[in-house]
Formats: sequence, C-alpha cells, structure tokens
Amino acid sequence: MLVLPAILIVLALAIYPLVYSLWLAFHQWDLQTPGHPFVGLDNFSGALGDDRVWVALKNTGVIVTVGIFFEFIVGLGLALLLVDTVHIRRILLPIVMLPVTMVPIVVGLTWRMMWDNQYGVVNALLRIPFGNDLNIVWLGQTRTAIIAMIVTQVWQWTPFMFLIMLAALSSVNPDLYEASALDGAGWGRQLLDITLPAIRPIIVVAVLFRALDAFKIFDLVYMFTQGGPGTSTETISWYIYQVGFKFFRMGYAAAVSYLVLILLSILATLYVAAFVRGREA
Repeated sequence: MLVLPAILIVLALAIYPLVYSLWLAFHQWDLQTPGHPFVGLDNFSGALGDDRVWVALKNTGVIVTVGIFFEFIVGLGLALLLVDTVHIRRILLPIVMLPVTMVPIVVGLTWRMMWDNQYGVVNALLRIPFGNDLNIVWLGQTRTAIIAMIVTQVWQWTPFMFLIMLAALSSVNPDLYEASALDGAGWGRQLLDITLPAIRPIIVVAVLFRALDAFKIFDLVYMFTQGGPGTSTETISWYIYQVGFKFFRMGYAAAVSYLVLILLSILATLYVAAFVRGREA
C-alpha cells in the first residue's frame, strides 16, 4: 500500500502512453478516417517504404555520429588537461559546465543568431581572415545547416562527456603510471596502454547514453531550419512530430516511433555485445 501511489504514477505517466501508442500504431488514426479502423501492419510497412523516413534516419545518424565523436575527443582532451590541476579545475569546472545547464531552446535561439549570415558572429569572425565578401548562409543550405547543428550540439554537450571522462580519469590508479614511467613509457604509450583500457567501460556507457539521447534531436532542428531547405535536414524526431502533430496521422507517427525504438534497441544490443566480446577477448 505504501508503494501503490508511486506505482500508479509510473503506470499513468509511462506505461499507459507506451501501450496506447502501440495501439495507435495498428490503427488508422487520422482526421480523415472516422472510427480509427484496425489496419494491422499497414502503418509499419508504409513507414519502411517511406523515403522521408530513411532520409531522416540518415540525417539523424550523421548528426549523432559526427557530433558524439567530437564531443568525446574534446571532452577527453579537456579531462586529460585538467585531471591533475585541482585548483584550476575548481575555477574552470563551473564555467565549462554552463552550456549543458542551459535550456535547449535557449541554446537553439542563441546559436541561430550566431549563425545568421548577415549579423551573426560566426561569419563576422570568418571575415577577418577571408575578407568582407564572405557571406555563408549557414542555415539556408543542407550541408552547412547540418554542420551548424553538429557544432552547436558539440558545444552544448561536450561538458557532459568532459565531466564523465574527468571522473573516470580520476579513478585510475596512479601507481600504474609510476610503474610504466620506470619502464620508460611516455605519455602516449601510457594513454594507449593504461588510461584508455582502464576507463573503457565508462567510455562505452557514456557514448551509449549520449547516443540514445542525441538520437532524439529536435530542438535545434526546430530553431534552425524546421527540416529545410525542403526536407533535407529533417531528423527522425522532427519527421514524427510533423506527421503526428501537423498532419494528425497519429497511427502512422506511432508506427514510425516504434520502428525507431526497435532500431535503437538492436543497435544498442549489438554495441553492448561487441563491448562484452572485446572484454572477454
């Protein structure tokens, strides 16, 4: 009886929407069809044959893969620089963590102004070495818009990766470095043979969590391009939002959502299984 209120809240806020969305995925729930008839797997088969779904998945995959790669590299680099500097770390840590504490929509609005081709600070800085004629319409072209999203995402979420890497590096036994130094190992050899293997499990978990979160990217698309030019910068979350809440094809949107859930579950399982095999080897 004591845990019953908590169980009811979890059922109401998590389990019920999940089950209801699964019910929607098997029905033609839209404004044109009365009665919401059962259509079986038609929504799923339609989603698998929808070119916009695959383009949105490709765009999302590019943003997530490239973004997390640079987040990890920069975060690990900062952690390596600051792990042994306690006093400097106390001063810089609150400053470095500011981006990840900001509201995502505020980050999107701020960076949209920075990417503006006429008045934005990005073009203003680039005009210093390249001349005043430079005028890159960052958010008006497919490739530059995706680059803008990746850069903004890296700026916002690198502190998350940095904090995890810093905690991981702080847990490595310093005696290992002293013993390797006596054997003549340099910094690079210590990084490859001691540091990275020691923190490998934490790296795997951090990358997995960050990838699952980044795959839901929506706010930057909403603030930057809204999927344009045309549909060339659509992510899968933006496409599902458009289908469900703009065209009110809720059954189809639910089916696409579950296909994404299945895809992410398979990829996460393969990723973890590969890590487990790597440890056993």
